[in-house]
This record gives sequence, C-alpha cells and structure tokens, in this order.
Amino acid sequence: MSAHYAKDNDIAIITMDNPPVNGLSYATRLKLLEGLSLALDDAEVKAIVITGAGKAFSGGADIKEFGTPWASKEPHLLNVIAAIEQSSKPVIAAVHTVAMGGGLELALACHFRIFSRACDVALPEVNLGLLPGAGGTQRLPRVLGAEVALNMIVTGVSIKSQDLAQIPGQKLIDKLVDSAEELKAQALEFARTKAQEGGLPLVRNLPCKHPNADAYIQFARNMVKGMAKNLPAPGKCVDCVAAALKSRTFDEGMHIERENFVYLMSTPESRALRHLFFSQRAASKIADVPESTPKRLVQQVAVVGAGTMGGGIAMNYLNAGVPVTILEMQQEALDRGLATIQKNYVAQVKKGKLKESDLQKRMQLLKPTLSYDDLQNADLVIEAVFEEMDIKQKVFEKLDAVVKPGAILASNTSTLDVNKIASFTKRPQDVVGMHFFSPANVMKLLEVVRGSQTAKDVLSTVMASAKQIKKTAVVAGVCDGFIGNRMIEQYSRQAGFLLDEGCTPSQVDKALERFGFAMGPFRMGDLAGNDIGWAIRKRRVQERPFMRYSTTADKLCELGRFGQKTKAGWYDYMEGSRNATPSQWVEDMLVQHRAQLGIKPRKISDDEIVHRLLFALVNEGARILEDKIASKASDIDVVYVTGYGFPIHRGGPMLYADQYGLYNVVRAMQKFAKNPYDDAQFWQPAKLILELLDAGKNFNNIN
Repeated sequence: MSAHYAKDNDIAIITMDNPPVNGLSYATRLKLLEGLSLALDDAEVKAIVITGAGKAFSGGADIKEFGTPWASKEPHLLNVIAAIEQSSKPVIAAVHTVAMGGGLELALACHFRIFSRACDVALPEVNLGLLPGAGGTQRLPRVLGAEVALNMIVTGVSIKSQDLAQIPGQKLIDKLVDSAEELKAQALEFARTKAQEGGLPLVRNLPCKHPNADAYIQFARNMVKGMAKNLPAPGKCVDCVAAALKSRTFDEGMHIERENFVYLMSTPESRALRHLFFSQRAASKIADVPESTPKRLVQQVAVVGAGTMGGGIAMNYLNAGVPVTILEMQQEALDRGLATIQKNYVAQVKKGKLKESDLQKRMQLLKPTLSYDDLQNADLVIEAVFEEMDIKQKVFEKLDAVVKPGAILASNTSTLDVNKIASFTKRPQDVVGMHFFSPANVMKLLEVVRGSQTAKDVLSTVMASAKQIKKTAVVAGVCDGFIGNRMIEQYSRQAGFLLDEGCTPSQVDKALERFGFAMGPFRMGDLAGNDIGWAIRKRRVQERPFMRYSTTADKLCELGRFGQKTKAGWYDYMEGSRNATPSQWVEDMLVQHRAQLGIKPRKISDDEIVHRLLFALVNEGARILEDKIASKASDIDVVYVTGYGFPIHRGGPMLYADQYGLYNVVRAMQKFAKNPYDDAQFWQPAKLILELLDAGKNFNNIN
C-alpha cells in the first residue's frame, strides 16, 4: 500500500504508507492526489490531515525509483504540492519522527504543520550533489529565516523539531506535541479548530527578508567556496536562497531553483555522490546471506591488543554502549593503551563533542586485563596484534582454548590469510576478518573478510555489528591484502617507479592532491609509517620474487626515515609539527639512485602521474572482481572513498574509469606498457575490462 484515505467525522486523513520511510514514490504521489480529490469533493469534510504510517512522516524521494522512469512520471511532487496549495479546505501536515527532503517540502506546502518532538527535520539533497527541487530553497527561508534555512540546505544536517520550534519568529511549526503517539488526536483537534477559524495561509505568500541580504549572501558564498571546493551543489544552494531573498515573485525564485536542480542532476559530481549513496547501501547486501539470516547475540566484546588499533577498535564499541574487555600481555602496554583511550575522550570533551558524564560512562564499560581467562564470556573477540602470522597463531590457539563456544573470533589483519588464521582453531566457521582502518575510532570503512568456512550467521552478525558501531562494511574474499591493500600495492609500486623515472615525492603528491585526494601517496606513507609498508613489502618479495618494486622506499627505511613519528620520511618534519617540508636529502638520494640504475630522468606530466596511479587501481580492481574477492565494482569504490581518501566527487576508481571511458583506459594502459622501465606485464588490461569493452558495457553494468 502506498497511501490510504480515511475519515474521522468531518476530517479527512491521508496516510502515506510506503515502508520503510514513506518515500514519495509514483504510487504514493498518485494516492495523495486521489485522497485530496476525495476530500475536496466530500461536503462533510471540513479539513484534511496528511501524515505518515510507521516510523516516519516522509523521508522524501523513494530511492527504489532512482534511475527508473517512475521517478519522473507525472504526477511529480510539484504537482502534489500545487494541488495542496490550491485546496479550498485547510490541509494540515501531522509530522512525526522523520521529515526529510521531499517530505519536508510536502509539509511546507500545507497550510498548517503540527510536529511531534524529536522529529528529525532536514533537506539533505546536497549530500547527493543536488539541491531541494520542490520549493525547499524558496519556502524554508520564509519560515525559518534565511540564515537558519541556508545552513540546513548547504549542509544537509538534521535538526530536531523542538529546537526549530525555539527559533524566534519561526513559522514552520504551528504546534508542537510531546510524542508521535498523541500526534493524530492533536492533529484532528487542531484541524477542526482551523476549519472553524477559516483562512488558508500559504508559505509562498510569506515575505523572505534579511536585514543585510547582499552582505550575508556574499559571506555565505565565501564560506561555501572554502568548504566545498570540488562540489558545485552547495554554491548553487546559495544561489537559490539568494533568489528567495531577491526575486520579485515566488515563482521567479522557483524557476531559478528548477534551473539549478536540472543543471546539478547532469553534473559528474552529482552522479558520483548518487553512485556512492546507492553503493554504500548495496555493500551491506550479500547475495547468499539474506537479511533474514539469524544473528548471534553480541552483548560483550573483547579486544586483544591495546595499541593504536586495539584502543581505537575498543572505542567504537564503548561509543555504542557495549562493554569491552581489553587484553595486553604487559601492564605497561595496558596502562599506555588505557591512557590513550582516556586522552582521546578528554579531547572530545574539550571540543564540546562529548559530555563529561558520557566519558565516565564509556570508561566504566572498559575492563582492562592481563589474562586470557577474562575473555571466556565474550561474544565477539577482535584480535589486534602485530601483523605477523606467528603471533596471530599464538593468539588464536589461546582464544580457541579459552573463549566460549559460539563466540565469534575476528582478526584485524590487513593483509594476512584469514583461512590460515582460522586453521589455528577447531572452529573455523566462527572465524572472520574485521579489518578496521586507522585511526579505527574515526575511519568509517570496515573490510569484513569472509573465510572459506566462515558461517553465514557469523557474517550476518558482523555486518549488523558494523552498523551498530556506525561503520561502512564491505565484504571481501581471502587474498593477500583483500580489496583495499591488494590494490594499494599496485598504486604504491607505480608511485615508486615515478620516483625512479624523474619525479620528486612532492610532485607526485601535488598531482594527486590537485585531482582531489586529501594527500598523495608519499605524504600518506609518512603519516601511516613507512616501516609498515616496508614489512609487508619484504614479506611479499619473499613470497613473490617475480614482482618488481622500486627500492627507494627500502633505502629510506634502512636509514630509519619512517615518517612523521621519526620526524623524517619522504619529507622532513619540524618538532611539534605535521607540516611536510620537501627533503633535500631525499632528492639527493633519488639522483644517486637513478645514476646507479643508469636511468636518465625525464619530465613527467601531472596527467601521466595521476593516470598511472589511478589505472593501476582500476586494473587490479578488475582482477579482484575476476577473482571474486569483491562481488561488485561499487564495493571497490566504497572501499576507496571511505578508506583511502579517494575524492568523493569522483565516486571511486571504478566509476572514474567508467566516466573516463574503458576504451580510453585500455589505450592508456597500452601506452604505459611501452614504458621500458614500467611493468609491461601488469599493464596488460584485465580480462574483465576487455570483455566489458567488447560487450559495450562498463563496471556499473555489473553492479
């Protein structure tokens, strides 16, 4: 059912009923108009109440219709809004729980609005690279004032109804009730009162003013320009609110809003953001693990290792209110880990992001221990020790002996074989990889590594656990490096070859940063610690002697230049500063290194730098899809945007390849293969790329 019509004596009630959030689908829009017609034609009906069933008034556009003909089929939301505004009887929006996007725009079209407390109110279209397209930029400033409205529109943030009700002079909320449960009765009483009073006030007829409109709009433009340099939508939002303030008529402002909405729909940035929106939701769906799969109870979590990763992982669960036992082998290491967790929380309190009382609650949920025996009742144990298989073996053998049957045993390994780790136990079905990204209490990505024997209910439980701690989880198969680190190896190899051929670290980094990365590969290496990559590289060289690497990074590490933590890496760092200063020592080392290899340095363009690194990701990503390590190309994009700083406005490496054109990607790879110093074998396009190209398809076709 999409919406249903009912009567309470002289009041018509139209209830949107399109779970889970009453999205404004074609069928819902049609039923809304049908309900309005029934009410207007019924002489007994004196007023009309529009509300939503279940746990939302309306979350806006129905995402199931995105990209389908139904999304643009009439009646549009604008048709519904026009019909409400033209109603000869009072229309009251009874709003509860969620009113977002088109749902809020629908409420703004009504003559009156009654809200329950704790209702989330937002116009989040900017998060999809768009702006409100059904009058939101024109009506919201009229009821909340230009400044509050513009802030909501350009950020997409959600604000509680009771907070909006406190804004002086606001005209959004005509009445606020204490709970969603009493909303219907209050709305009916309110509707009867308004029907007797007469009068049909419309938001469109309210003035839109600001005491210093020109100065405020210029200020807003400057702020948005600094915050959203690669995204056009926030700037267009400012243009539309400026139109609300300065247009001679409401309809003129609506025309400007529509023009900007249509423009944004066609931008690659909006396409990228919409792609990521759907990709993140698709990532949680596993083909052979339906949502109905039973989940194991996770009431207590244990973390083995109180270092940087272990402490960050523990914080995720403490933040979610889950008790955590954290294990270390030495009291000194345990004390250091606890102090770091406490320090992180204190910093949040100082910034106003956390209450002191919440800090105390979280620390009370944390139990430190030096004994494996204290882990025996844990429902989920996450190992976060050093990345060496011998150490992992000792930990998992001990866990297998101590932890209760049915508990999930997870490894935070970033590269190692989860099947081998599972073999150290008598319960391989209970073993899974949970690869958090550093800092684990901040980074959104969680790679969930599915072993060959990992039980489906274990996978289902871990995915639900990821949602509980607000992570974006992507399932990966077992291979060296899984999805992210297997691809980053090829990215890093190309970065090393570029140094050998004539680039400096800062040239490579600046090219990637101009493309949109937060930082290039060498600044990232210094931040993460070059010794970490060195250890992984030494293992891989032993296991795969046929794989060639530049040795510049090894020379760097042999001299202890591990990055920021040693004040020297690819760059130099002043005491107490994280600012990267190009290093003359590194540049001299590169000159000597090239001379030893007999390489004559050449001038390398930013375009070559960017595309050698990006297409290395794409080619390896295609092979990962061939090997079924990732189930969807969109999963790879989610991994790279949420875990590796790939620019969000580009949508991920696989979408970028689609937009660049696979034919052009293959041509570029063929050109790179002719470089005598590069790895010609690697640059043979993956079989999947050639198959897609031959079929006239791209990566999006296989999502």
